[in-house]
Amino acid sequence: MGGTEHLDVRREGATLVLTLNRPEAKNALSLPMLVGLYDGWLEADADDGVRSVVLTGAGGSFCAGMDLKALAGGGMHGDHYRDRMKADPDLHWKAMLRHHRPRKPVIAAVEGYCVAGGTEILQGTDIRVAGESATFGLFEVRRGLFPIGGSTVRLPRQIPRTHALEMLLTGRAYSAREAERVGLVGHVVPEGEALAKALEIAEQINACGPLAVEAVKASVYEAAELSETEGLAAELKRGWPVFDTADAKEGAKAFAEKRPPRFTRS
Repeated sequence: MGGTEHLDVRREGATLVLTLNRPEAKNALSLPMLVGLYDGWLEADADDGVRSVVLTGAGGSFCAGMDLKALAGGGMHGDHYRDRMKADPDLHWKAMLRHHRPRKPVIAAVEGYCVAGGTEILQGTDIRVAGESATFGLFEVRRGLFPIGGSTVRLPRQIPRTHALEMLLTGRAYSAREAERVGLVGHVVPEGEALAKALEIAEQINACGPLAVEAVKASVYEAAELSETEGLAAELKRGWPVFDTADAKEGAKAFAEKRPPRFTRS
């Protein structure tokens, strides 16, 4: 498994857990973190033993966004990773899920600050759990900046436009309960329990047919870019082949025999 000094990687069964690990800076983005994140997404995609990914943060925060001290000229941590950025100038956008969509489901487990770039990364995840003390928001306009991580495009597609514009244009903070109310997160749990809930959801996903799960996720995102008629046609194209897999036959057999299925990705 990979990882860097600011990104921890570990396995929990069939779940790959990626932990943003720069707690002294509320997990503000750094070069080591971005490189580790991108490598983590690639590892999840390449390993058929991984059926889901959980993204979380260390030290009671998720991510406080870009390191503004570095942006103001204070120097960015991890200069030794700059060769990776030179080799792939798009790496930071892929790491932040702006230009990369993992084929495995990604569940965010949020505690504490999830603001600016943290809220932008969040929009690239599929399922979102927040601890009650979590704070969300896109603060860029308050600092004369632009939320260039994709929020002006994605946020109005994920929550009602009036709420998206309010979040984008006021730059104010949102509590976990308010984020749940507008639809930015799906679950709010007691403080400190977001990771446990995310792993619980991951286990439920892991128990399902992996080929079916990946096809369903791909279909949902593909259809979002199409008309309803085009989306329905694309759904059939992705969905019908799943019925011909050994996993589908195993699922039907296990149901008839009243036992858990044993999926093999075939």
